[in-house]
Amino acid sequence: MSHLAAPEPEHCPGPETENAGKASACDGCPNQSICATGPTGPDPAVAAIAARLTGVKHKILVLSGKGGVGKSTFSSNLSLFLSQDLDTQVGLLDIDICGPSVPKMVGLEGEQIRQSSSGWAPVYVSDNLAVMSIGFLMANQNDAVIWKGPKKNGMIKQFLKDVDWGDLDFLVVDTPPGTSDEHLSIVQYLKDAGITGAVLITTPQEVALQDVRREIDFCRKVGVPMIGLVENMSAFVCPKCNGESVIFPPTTGGAEGLAREQKIPFLGAIPLDPRIGISGDAGESFVDLYQDSPAYAAYVKVISAITKYCNETVPVPTV
Repeated sequence: MSHLAAPEPEHCPGPETENAGKASACDGCPNQSICATGPTGPDPAVAAIAARLTGVKHKILVLSGKGGVGKSTFSSNLSLFLSQDLDTQVGLLDIDICGPSVPKMVGLEGEQIRQSSSGWAPVYVSDNLAVMSIGFLMANQNDAVIWKGPKKNGMIKQFLKDVDWGDLDFLVVDTPPGTSDEHLSIVQYLKDAGITGAVLITTPQEVALQDVRREIDFCRKVGVPMIGLVENMSAFVCPKCNGESVIFPPTTGGAEGLAREQKIPFLGAIPLDPRIGISGDAGESFVDLYQDSPAYAAYVKVISAITKYCNETVPVPTV
């Protein structure tokens, strides 16, 4: 387990054993809570998930250290853009258990999951874009999901193991902010299936970049390849004249400077067009409706870099 807070002590029972975090040798260990609450192994679900996802070519994690940087918006628009090619099969998995916003953004709010002989059937935006989210399991969209780590882990396991994803070219996984239960679970459960890479989302200001540095460290510690860094809301685009104004000044170099500092690819900057937010609220596709926007051109550049990376990369098992 490469996400431990400290090296394993001399009498450690093993971070992936039944006694992980529970044995007397675990008392006082800085890793105790991590081992006790995280998925332990060898979990038979890992192999079952790999078997279920054999038809999925690329698994892309969308990560952000900071909340509110537009990660779910990016995940939705990435999936909608990829599905513009009717020969490309796309899946969008929302593992933000406590804040599932993807169903609304892609126009599926209020839809329900259906059971089939081969497992849970995802909900479809179009013939080639399948979506799964805990939002489809909620009777009331305003209900709070108040779950501890193990229950979140179990839900993510079901989304991967029990959903009939079929054959996909891309499975885009939208994650919550941070480096906590959901992130550890998705990496652990995709251990054998292989993760193509992660796209990290930030905004230009240093407060957001600080948390992205932690996300980069997380990826390195758990062995997730980084496709690159995207700067969202890089400037404001007027929908009338397409003029741009800087809203969040990149006082420390922005995402491009951070990418150089951390030696990871900078995929591009996406400006803030009000129509992106309006489209998400209405459950409409910005990338279909507003191709005259500079933000659409930025999406084309960023997503072209992502697909190029995927075409040149074989997904690798995580540590």
